[in-house]
Amino acid sequence: MSAILSADDLNDFISPGVACIKPIETLPAKSEDSNNPYEVTTEDKAAASQPPPPASISLTDCLACSGCVTSAEAVLVTLQSHTEVLTTLDTYRSLKAPWHAQNGSNGLTNGHTYNGTSNEVNGHSHEGKLFVASVSPQARASLAAVFNVSEAAAGNMITQLLSGPSGLRTGGHQGSDFTWVIDTNVLREACLVAAADEVAIALGSDAPMKPGAEGAIDTTPKQPILTSACPGWICYAEKTHPYILPHLSRLKSPQALTGTLVKSVLSQRYGVSPSQVWHVAIMPCFDKKLEASRSELTSTAWLANHDTSEDPVRDVDCVITARELLQLASARGINFNSLPRIPLSTSERTPFPDPKLDSLLFPSLRQKNQDAVAGPSGGYLYHILQTYQAQNPGSSITVSRGRNADVVEYSLVQGSETIIRAARFYGFRNIQNLVRRLKPAKASRLPGGRTGVSRRPGAAGAAAGEGVKEYAYVEVMACPGGCTNGGGQVKVTEVEDVRIAEGLEQPNGDVMAPKPGPKEQKEWLAKVDEAYFSASDSEEDRLDLDGDRELNGVQTNEHSTDNDVVNGNSRTKIKDVMDHWSAITGVDPQKLLYTSYRKVESDVGKKKQSDMERVAGLAVTVGGGW
Repeated sequence: MSAILSADDLNDFISPGVACIKPIETLPAKSEDSNNPYEVTTEDKAAASQPPPPASISLTDCLACSGCVTSAEAVLVTLQSHTEVLTTLDTYRSLKAPWHAQNGSNGLTNGHTYNGTSNEVNGHSHEGKLFVASVSPQARASLAAVFNVSEAAAGNMITQLLSGPSGLRTGGHQGSDFTWVIDTNVLREACLVAAADEVAIALGSDAPMKPGAEGAIDTTPKQPILTSACPGWICYAEKTHPYILPHLSRLKSPQALTGTLVKSVLSQRYGVSPSQVWHVAIMPCFDKKLEASRSELTSTAWLANHDTSEDPVRDVDCVITARELLQLASARGINFNSLPRIPLSTSERTPFPDPKLDSLLFPSLRQKNQDAVAGPSGGYLYHILQTYQAQNPGSSITVSRGRNADVVEYSLVQGSETIIRAARFYGFRNIQNLVRRLKPAKASRLPGGRTGVSRRPGAAGAAAGEGVKEYAYVEVMACPGGCTNGGGQVKVTEVEDVRIAEGLEQPNGDVMAPKPGPKEQKEWLAKVDEAYFSASDSEEDRLDLDGDRELNGVQTNEHSTDNDVVNGNSRTKIKDVMDHWSAITGVDPQKLLYTSYRKVESDVGKKKQSDMERVAGLAVTVGGGW
């Protein structure tokens, strides 16, 4: 959706005749005393009147506005870039772990000095921040393809850059680096379990949705449930097709869930202010910057006794892409290819303060991506099918291609019975076709006309619409090919330049090589997909952590049943950790795991209709008049 938006090659524009309407909000209110057209303004009055303050436009303003016509909302996308990461690292020193007190207590000790540095994390000092990073598997796969390494090795190189002794801490004014680098796959497992539960609850509920609550956090989505992890798709639905809101999954994405977990636990359990935890996410697309800017994904959603006078703190402070990560290393003078490809040792790793959550966030074995049949976008749809398959022994999953490679239909069948149907729609052309088929039919206003008749010609169109509504779940992603083809990934046209800059290749001199085209990009995407789906059996996958820690970071439940374990992940274990998270923070699980959506409307700068004009417009619409 917004592949061209980055801090370095920003060439987006507002279409002719469409101006930003935000400055209108800063105009001074019209004075009641200035109604006299013949009033003479004196010099004293003119001097006393202050000019209006300049308009301040943020990413949040752009998200909540439908006035601009751009390829994405973020004209000020430079607020989330590798430059912002470096500036923040140079401004604040890294806070040391305050729970590593001499008495061995796991709680927070105020006013103590560790390693000669006063943290004051529970006070009002803003001289330091606790830096946290989360990395998506798609971004790791892109870098793995560039440097011809495994996805696990690429992940280790990223960790070494952000937290290792030869990484970011070697430069900058403060010598700051990241305390934790978290694989979003570990939170994705929680998302998958919650997604399967959401579908089960929705299919078993027939309660009507209250008017005006179509996107509320406490409502159950309607069938078919549509994925909510793609911010480009969500932005599109909120702005252009609000009738889609009842179908959207309320589940947070792994990026948002990671930020919520880290900041809520450190804040509610260990007294670290959310503003002193700075979280950067490394993602495959620029639209994830828009997700991080949503007002629903801030501390107001989960912070107890929130002070309304203070600005809310975002769960994700900054998002950069795989391409921007390479620019981050280059700006520090670090050769990314020379970074160690092994994990940090135990002595170099800072444990998360809560042991149970530490085991979740940093498992002894790296979380593997799902099989190719699950797709490159997290595998939500396939996990739901596998969950139902575990509950129906003897059933099988059938896969059939739709009108193109980005439309795939799935069915869970047992004999001649179809238990559940689902589908995958990738790319905006396919998404537009999907939302058209979900649009409610309008009732005819003609005398004697039938109500609820679709305007689609022919019975085939109506049948297609009904087919979509029979899906229990639809995995929707804005990028053709899925998340591995995100706009922030390294493109085939950039690979040669990156490899030359990293010393992997030599320049061709005056030889003009042909510019890669769509065919080469498709082949490159296949290589990235191969890195994403590659098996993870090498030594690079085994993290050098404590030997007694268990796989997936949760304790064994002796009462687990066969249908409780889906694709190697125990639903009971995941739910146990989520309940623990809720218990230690005192926050309802719904506020931690789910979010809300809203129809985007803006009356700013628009002439408001009078009651007479509105009634006249309605009369004309129904064919009447005066």
